[in-house]
Amino acid sequence: MADRRSAALSRLTLTNFRNYEHLDLAFSKPLIAFVGDNGIGKTNILEAISFLTAGRGLRRAPFADVGRMSGPGSWSVSTILNQNGDETRIGTGLTNGEAGRRVRIDGEDVRSSETLLDYMRVLWLVPSMDGLFTGPGSDRRRFLDRLTLSIDPTHGRRVSNFEKALRQRNKLLDHGGSSDFLSAIETQVAELGTAVSLARSETVTLLGETVKAQAETGLPFPLATLTLDGAFEMATRGMSASDREDHYRELLSEGRGRDRAAGRTLMGPHLSDLLVRHAAKDMPAAQSSTGEQKALLIGLILAHAELTASITGMTPVLLLDEIAAHLDPNRRKALFTRLLDLGGQVFMTGTDAALFEALPQEGEVFEISSDGAALVER
Repeated sequence: MADRRSAALSRLTLTNFRNYEHLDLAFSKPLIAFVGDNGIGKTNILEAISFLTAGRGLRRAPFADVGRMSGPGSWSVSTILNQNGDETRIGTGLTNGEAGRRVRIDGEDVRSSETLLDYMRVLWLVPSMDGLFTGPGSDRRRFLDRLTLSIDPTHGRRVSNFEKALRQRNKLLDHGGSSDFLSAIETQVAELGTAVSLARSETVTLLGETVKAQAETGLPFPLATLTLDGAFEMATRGMSASDREDHYRELLSEGRGRDRAAGRTLMGPHLSDLLVRHAAKDMPAAQSSTGEQKALLIGLILAHAELTASITGMTPVLLLDEIAAHLDPNRRKALFTRLLDLGGQVFMTGTDAALFEALPQEGEVFEISSDGAALVER
């Protein structure tokens, strides 16, 4: 781990963010837990931290909805970030009348939130993800794209451009666009779609290897096997990147009539799925018990954190909402030990301080109440 950069928030300040008019927190430990009643605002703190990286945050909420309900509409989140002794001030927020959030680094505006990936990577696990294995494939694609983005900062833009090209093709089909125009946009769809699929496939392969290596350490979370599945993957498996592009372009051209009738493009990586299986039981994760699904998901997140650190050289910040409530004491203790071993900063939430009794000395607990937040002596 000596050659890895570890980002740690030493201070976090929220202004007119969700239920907080103002909140100022100072952190001195790598493992941080927020405890308090349901609805008090613990998850809001995690969401604020999730805005310190690229994207729309862990709730994917419109920026205009993040401001305090009785506030002015604008909001801000700022932090002092320490990276191996180097201090950086990062801030983001929304100003009234603006559609997008602003990002500042050491007081200077930057053009895109993607720049934040140069300073820290943030991964999260929240209760809304508990139905990941049983929910729609779109949720698993978004999950996989988030995993890929943390190790490939260009992936988010690539997915966005691919989806834009698909919408343009669908519009041309609907309005009777010329063959030349369709051929041109299908070339873009094929190039971008192939790149998206290959990036996802590489993430699935690397993550699967990391999950297997993690299981061999004795961590008490079940081994998961992962597969990127879909008609596009089946049709192009084993092909080189250029051959995949050519074949996808041919499939798009041949499918114009079918797609025009359907009102959408029926072939491509926008329909692919991430399949996860419980390896020991050789069964789909979706058919596992609720507890097993949670344990599988935790194992994936831990493995992905290790993968991100090993590939990027940046140990990610982890946000784990209500992580301990569904684990027995032995698994909680093993989880805390593993989180400390990862070497990054971790923020957790729970309703009961007793859930974090097994936190090592490198942990600190904050009690969140309607009056603010207070560090609990341990």
